[in-house]
Amino acid sequence: MPEPREMDAMVHTVGPGSIVYVLGKYEERARAYNDVYVRIKLHADPNSEQCPDFASAEFQSSRAPLLSPTSDDAQAAATLRTIWTATNATLKAKWQLQLDAEALELTEQQRLRDEAEAQRLEAQAQLDATTADEDRKKNRIHHIPIPSRPRPKRAAESFLVSDFALRKLDKAQFVELYYWTNKGLADARLNFLTTDDDSMVPSAAADGSTSWIAASVARPAAGVIADHLLAPLDFSRAIPRFIASLEQRGWEDSRIVMLANFFGALMLHNYWCSDNALEQRALLAYEEDQRRAWHQAIPLASGAWDISILDETEISQTFDRLYHSERDRADREFDLKIFIIPCL
Repeated sequence: MPEPREMDAMVHTVGPGSIVYVLGKYEERARAYNDVYVRIKLHADPNSEQCPDFASAEFQSSRAPLLSPTSDDAQAAATLRTIWTATNATLKAKWQLQLDAEALELTEQQRLRDEAEAQRLEAQAQLDATTADEDRKKNRIHHIPIPSRPRPKRAAESFLVSDFALRKLDKAQFVELYYWTNKGLADARLNFLTTDDDSMVPSAAADGSTSWIAASVARPAAGVIADHLLAPLDFSRAIPRFIASLEQRGWEDSRIVMLANFFGALMLHNYWCSDNALEQRALLAYEEDQRRAWHQAIPLASGAWDISILDETEISQTFDRLYHSERDRADREFDLKIFIIPCL
């Protein structure tokens, strides 16, 4: 707000004239001052200011320019009060606009801070979820829920499978059924009780990354028997245990059912109950070849197939191959006997 001396100078520049003339010139100045006030920030509340006593001797110099034959000292003081009141009203309006603008600015700043904080929290939540998901994938064993319950009775009948075989299952790779036979389970239990090997070896993951695993997990068991050389009794004992391991390792139900149907179809085949041992061997050889090829085809673009649908042509060809191999072996043994007899 202009000080009294400023108002005095403003009035003095108007020059001599009537009160109406002075007020008219003031309106122009007031509009000009109002434009300036809009651009200048006020630092004091004009509502707390009091109008000075322009009739006092202190403001004699301010009233002097307004004195004329038609305007006495009281009228000059009234003119100054009118000017001050109009100026103060303008400042009050400006002050209120300034308060409203500051409140709006504070509200907008708070809104921006709230949005930034919400975005930060959302980004942190996504990062935490991604990190937790990656940790669950890398350390699956640490995140398997354990229910609060007594020990199930069937736990006493559980079997211990080789870590190497289980890792193969986790990677959906082919693994011999030997690991689920009585001998394979006995070997796994023996190694578990007697082995104290904390050494680590590098292993390539499916995504190409390298991780370190226990050496016992990377080594196959000694004396593994191929599926086609298993005795039919060992084969039939291994199947239920193998299916149980698939369920425990989280395989998809559709794949488990497919393999279970595959083994069931083999044991319902007429070769399985044949007195001809070569026909049983043909089924076991077919099982090993088909399952190995099926596992290898899973990650390929062309994909795998329903292995439970038996290929009779392939079974017959497998039998023929084994038959000719057996005949060749028998012929070699016969020739060897003929060669040895004359020498004696």
